[in-house]
Amino acid sequence: MFSLFYGLWKYMFSKTEFHLLILGIHQSGKTTLLEKLKSIYSKLDALPPDRIVPTVGLNIARIDASNAKLVFWDLGGQVGLRTIWEKYYEEAHAIIYVIDASSPNSFQDARSALEKVLRHGDLQGAPLLILANKQDVAEAVSAEELERYLDLKELDERPYVFQSVSAYEGTGIKFSIDWLVDAMERSKRTEMLRARAGIPSQI
Repeated sequence: MFSLFYGLWKYMFSKTEFHLLILGIHQSGKTTLLEKLKSIYSKLDALPPDRIVPTVGLNIARIDASNAKLVFWDLGGQVGLRTIWEKYYEEAHAIIYVIDASSPNSFQDARSALEKVLRHGDLQGAPLLILANKQDVAEAVSAEELERYLDLKELDERPYVFQSVSAYEGTGIKFSIDWLVDAMERSKRTEMLRARAGIPSQI
């Protein structure tokens, strides 16, 4: 009897855990974003920017935000490392795609990589947060300008939003994560992943 009530209590009061992919091409600011997330939500000291090195493989962070447990997978964006992205698609609830908004020369590569991600069947319906990063740089374009340039066609009715942020300064990040948690909680993909894991639906 105790185990039954404990299981019910755990289900009713434990926080939902979501897995989020942080993707983007090389030097878009993914790891800087991850460090800032840890600083904002976990009150931990983030690595200073001059100590952040390009990700080779995977960085992981766990934080509590908006009544949910969030597990972030920050994957390396170099061309040779993008092949490992697919290994994490099946269990991901959502995608955070980071673009260096101050580097127009990189937009075409960023767009091509993102379109390939969105075509993959293992990510069907996953909410998409596209961050126009590096707004602390004077040359950065806005999220609206970036959206017009990318002109994405592979969105398959998934929830998505473009947001201007500075991973360096932290501006726009909390709003973005709040939107993403809300989108995941309402997402049919979350419902599907819960059903696959044998967890009762909360949607």
